[in-house]
Amino acid sequence: MDLETNLLKEFEEFLQNNIPTKKSFHPHFEVAMKKMFSAGGKRFRPLLLLSVVQNYEPLLVKNAFYPSLALEMIHTYSLIHDDLPTFDDSPLRRGVETLHVTYDEVTATLVADALNTDAFLTLSNSPLSSDTVVKLTQELSYGAGVNGMVLGQALDCYFENQKLSLEQLMFIHIHKTAYLISTALKMGAIISNLPKQKVNLFGELGLKIGLLFQVVDDLIDATKSSDEAGKPTNNDTNKNSYTNLLGVEGANQKRDELKEEIKGLLDKLDVNMKQRLQKLIEKYL
Repeated sequence: MDLETNLLKEFEEFLQNNIPTKKSFHPHFEVAMKKMFSAGGKRFRPLLLLSVVQNYEPLLVKNAFYPSLALEMIHTYSLIHDDLPTFDDSPLRRGVETLHVTYDEVTATLVADALNTDAFLTLSNSPLSSDTVVKLTQELSYGAGVNGMVLGQALDCYFENQKLSLEQLMFIHIHKTAYLISTALKMGAIISNLPKQKVNLFGELGLKIGLLFQVVDDLIDATKSSDEAGKPTNNDTNKNSYTNLLGVEGANQKRDELKEEIKGLLDKLDVNMKQRLQKLIEKYL
């Protein structure tokens, strides 16, 4: 079993045992809290964080499970919101029914709200130094909030039926998608106590990976079936996407450009870290 596979297995076990729930007389809220996690997921963002820590400070990997879980909780809450009728009205996520379909919109909204809030409780309980936890909290809240993911989502929704420039489209996706991926790498670097210059390098790399992630996602939506993708496809016809703006051929070209830019940044890392991130990118993108 290679390092990444073993890391994913250990983190998945930690995740399933630490999803925040509280028993009450609600008929399904506790089950709904666990449903999207039990449905699986790539765990791409936690793996980015953990791979950095394992490369530089392997003794801190298990301590880093807590911020990794917080990161995955933020990501999952964003997916639940994204699937709601007020957003994409999607019936399928990770190959299973979305929460508002299985239960109702109120349950789905409140599960997402709980994950958003409790992510920071999980992060605050990390067995790391107080200074590190404060820095991680700043990074995660910045990447997930009005400076990052939420702003990107607001712009994406507001301009859904309006054609944007490539620059505007990239601004949206840097915020909506790339910031949280950048945050994952930066959090790993912070836990590893790397110098600020190295933290910033990981942040820049994460933004490029995030843009690549979005271009690939747009290509999947335009060219794959729902069965192949594990979620509804051809769902972005009214949205600002790389395939709608540039066409499939142009989106493929943009993907290749980003891959070259990522390669240039990876070359600035040590060989082991470069190889590990290359492996993750190739596997998940």
